[in-house]
Amino acid sequence: MEEVETTLIINPLDDIAKLKALASEPRIQMLSLLRQKTLNINEISDTLKLPQSTVATHISILEDAGLIITESVKAKKGNQKLCHPSFRELLVQFPEKKDESSDYVDIEMPIGLFTDCQVTAPCGLCSADKIIGLLDIPDSFLNPDRMKAGLLWCGSGTFEYKFPNNYLKDSKKVNKLEVSMELSSETPGTNSNWPSDITVWINKTEIGTWTCPGDFGDKRGKYTPLWWKLEGSQYGLLKHFSVSEEGSFIDGEKISDVKLSDLHMSEHHSIRVRVGVKENSEHVGGMNIFGKGFGNYNQGIILRSYFDHS
Repeated sequence: MEEVETTLIINPLDDIAKLKALASEPRIQMLSLLRQKTLNINEISDTLKLPQSTVATHISILEDAGLIITESVKAKKGNQKLCHPSFRELLVQFPEKKDESSDYVDIEMPIGLFTDCQVTAPCGLCSADKIIGLLDIPDSFLNPDRMKAGLLWCGSGTFEYKFPNNYLKDSKKVNKLEVSMELSSETPGTNSNWPSDITVWINKTEIGTWTCPGDFGDKRGKYTPLWWKLEGSQYGLLKHFSVSEEGSFIDGEKISDVKLSDLHMSEHHSIRVRVGVKENSEHVGGMNIFGKGFGNYNQGIILRSYFDHS
């Protein structure tokens, strides 16, 4: 069988068949069972104490809706139908209404493609498959495999990323920059009450600091691989740092008076984004940066440039 996809996003306006398939307690119980292991009709029937004919009907509905995959294989007597989940997670989500007036360009940077880093232990990095280098050894961040990183962490320090400057390439004027990334604090094990002051700089100008409330491990991150122990950091919070001529903001809340003009965009061939925890911060609680294959958002660091319409 092909590898199971991670998440199915169900649009309730279009995917009525999937919603109807889910509107049944027995079918929900079957999906829950199949997330744990592959089962045949008889095994599902025995586990849920339901007639085989009833189970077969429910399985057919789930299969028609694309929520499970079945295959016929040889058994001791005849054939048996093996049932697999099509997705590990199902997310019902209304589509976002697109703002037709929006004019922007996104550049996504893998979290391992930093151009500079200065970190202190505890620190480390890993891909979706394995630890990269050695734990708590800052030189591991020089490992060429860092490009595959899906999770970076440090006790204090900074990572810097260099993005192309669309300000110089587009005839329209940039009126806002926005950087989004998934972040959490960092402590041995996890602790949801472990504040850390995480600061962002753009073009060497400090735009502001956000105090992360903790290092989250109450449940596995949506994309965090199964080999990563539950005792480790599981997910972060997706934060949006933006700068316009009105000042600098985190998730729309103003954090400083630094304006876009203070970044001197026209004087730089690249946009340098630095994120980190200063050693002299009030809360030196470390930092995790989640990238592709880890956390809840499956993204790298995204730089969005908004343009004027004039």
